[in-house]
Amino acid sequence: MRAALGQARLAGKENEVPVGAVVVKDGRVIARAHNRPIHLDDPTAHAEVLAMRRAARRLGNYRLNGCALYVTIEPCAMCAGAAVHARVARIVYGAHDSKAGACGGALKVLNHPKLNHRVETSRGVLKEECARLLRDFFRARRAHKQKLGTRNSKFET
Repeated sequence: MRAALGQARLAGKENEVPVGAVVVKDGRVIARAHNRPIHLDDPTAHAEVLAMRRAARRLGNYRLNGCALYVTIEPCAMCAGAAVHARVARIVYGAHDSKAGACGGALKVLNHPKLNHRVETSRGVLKEECARLLRDFFRARRAHKQKLGTRNSKFET
């Protein structure tokens, strides 16, 4: 999770929502990524999706059997769905997301009875540090907007 937090900090420095993810196989990090939807003009460029894409390329297989995905916040429906399709074995996340989390926070995409793949889930790993990073980012963003008195739509969430 510390590697994922490092990625999240990189995202924050790029004015992206500070979310980081790493894919681990056999105890080794094989891919890492951070949020990039703003800079890539790509709504699917979440840290989890980018990390899974990199891991798949590295393994030469779109199936990530035996892999664990570590992410600083509970994955959204898109990312949880991608993990199911990739056959990720385990998702470990830090901060809970009651607004968009799809591991039980707002929705339950993982381990839905109609899906044919089950993902082991561990939650709350370094949750305070993960949540603090997000809180501080959004607090600073709100303060900056108030100071400017204007909005920059490119950096809206």
